[in-house]
Amino acid sequence: MKQGFRHIRAFLAVARHSSFTQAAGQLHVSQPALTVQIKQLEDELGTRLFDRDRRQVSLTEAGRRLLPAMQRILDEFDGAVQQGQDIADLKSGRLAIASLPSIAAAWLPEVMRTYRQRYPGIDIQIDDVSADSIITLVREEQVDIGLGPWGNRDRTLAFTPLMEDQMVVFFPPEHPLQQETCPSWKQLTQYPHVLTSRGSSVRQSVHRALEAEGVDIEIACEVAYLSTAISMVRAGLGVAVLPLSTLQAASCEGLEYRPVAGSSLRRLLGVLQLRRQPLSAAAQAFVEVLNERLPLLADQGQLVSDTE
Repeated sequence: MKQGFRHIRAFLAVARHSSFTQAAGQLHVSQPALTVQIKQLEDELGTRLFDRDRRQVSLTEAGRRLLPAMQRILDEFDGAVQQGQDIADLKSGRLAIASLPSIAAAWLPEVMRTYRQRYPGIDIQIDDVSADSIITLVREEQVDIGLGPWGNRDRTLAFTPLMEDQMVVFFPPEHPLQQETCPSWKQLTQYPHVLTSRGSSVRQSVHRALEAEGVDIEIACEVAYLSTAISMVRAGLGVAVLPLSTLQAASCEGLEYRPVAGSSLRRLLGVLQLRRQPLSAAAQAFVEVLNERLPLLADQGQLVSDTE
């Protein structure tokens, strides 16, 4: 309808009050202006909506038939406007995040607790997936943002760094590596390794380091999750080169760990988003909470990174 919702409000106000004067007062417009709006609406619809005389204003048959539909249109419009305002004000909405499992288990819960306290009306969905899956979910707009490494440098995505996660070697007590303060990759080749799956960012980091050092390792087994890798190490199946944040992501009690000499095993972790569009209000608020909470988590010893 060309005349828009202003004219529908005018029609409903006159129908409610059966008076142009009272309707004009409710809408805070002059009576001549209101009369013009009703005339424009009648011209648009091609029918008269009101019968007018000096003493009263009443709906025509067409006006009575149109009244329920007009009210429904306005109610739906007002509801949509209110919903939009609630989303903008973060009173309602949805936030979808794709995250590395290590991030989701280590420091994301504390960040989400703060976010939930501030914005209880936001529905939250978290997919803890591999680095490759994070890229796909963000690119296909199935999630608002991703939390992970800057892997394949997809040009459709933007990356905001948050922290560096150092990689270390985990091993059981009484293992020969316990005597080393910073074992080399040559020393690590003497032992079987528990590796994460090929699509994981951890596996990719280990693969790049092995290529740089020109060495190879014996693979004892491959697993999907850091917690499973830690369990395999605890069972004595081998050692595992994993991010230091594993200390928060899994129960590492009873295990030892050491940095690897001459290794550039560090994962730069951050926020991934589509480059071509701004974040939603809910996602932007999450990033703000994230930037606020991460330094506090580090100060409290709840965040493990190379800055410690």
